[in-house]
Amino acid sequence: MTAHAIDLCAIGENVKKLRQNEGWSLDELSLHSGVSKAMLSNVESGKVNPTIATLWKIALAFEVDFNVLLRGEGNKVKLFTVCRHEDLISLDVGVPGARIIVLSPPSMADDLELYTLELAPGSLLDSEPHTAGTQEFVTVLSGRVEVVAGERATTLETDDMVHYQCDVHHSIRNCGTEPARLYMVVRFPERP
Repeated sequence: MTAHAIDLCAIGENVKKLRQNEGWSLDELSLHSGVSKAMLSNVESGKVNPTIATLWKIALAFEVDFNVLLRGEGNKVKLFTVCRHEDLISLDVGVPGARIIVLSPPSMADDLELYTLELAPGSLLDSEPHTAGTQEFVTVLSGRVEVVAGERATTLETDDMVHYQCDVHHSIRNCGTEPARLYMVVRFPERP
């Protein structure tokens, strides 16, 4: 393998070109990438030698191959992320008989979260209000549960689904005699 010198000016020009093609300001690129506006400005002007992590964040924001940033070559990358069962995170929520498994990758954390939830009979998952505008979608894969959101409540059975605002006090309780398994999507409001 041959090592290539990194041309900071070329990287900066490639980032600027991609940003302008998207019609983004530096602030918008910062929002999409998680890289500070000051750092992005320095990258575009060739004043800094960015870390690989910084370049990856920028490439992911543009959904391009890493080589597009380095050499201006390559194509848009079609997203294809695999999360293997053994790599999933199980959360201890401090509720006896409750288990939450995080299905979504950390990169989605501010936008959308995906979970499976297992509740033993009688278990109650009680939640304080989330950020204004946050919504939850709950589908019962097996079992019977009661979902309460604010003043509203419903009982769901296998293959039933509920969608609700979760910026109010809300809870999910296994009201059946068998373990319940749920699929949950949490959608956060768009950032300004």
